[in-house]
Amino acid sequence: MKKYRCTVCGYIYDPAVGDVDNGIPAGTSFDALPDNWVCPDCGVGKNDFEPVD
Repeated sequence: MKKYRCTVCGYIYDPAVGDVDNGIPAGTSFDALPDNWVCPDCGVGKNDFEPVD
């Protein structure tokens, strides 16, 4: 599964880790995140993320 970077603050969403503090378990792909999920560091939406090569 690909990692995604927030284009605003640089936060990396790593599916292997998830976002446990916000109820997203490890193993959750970026595409499977809820539409209302936001960056835990700066609060922008999924549209402000890009895949990391």
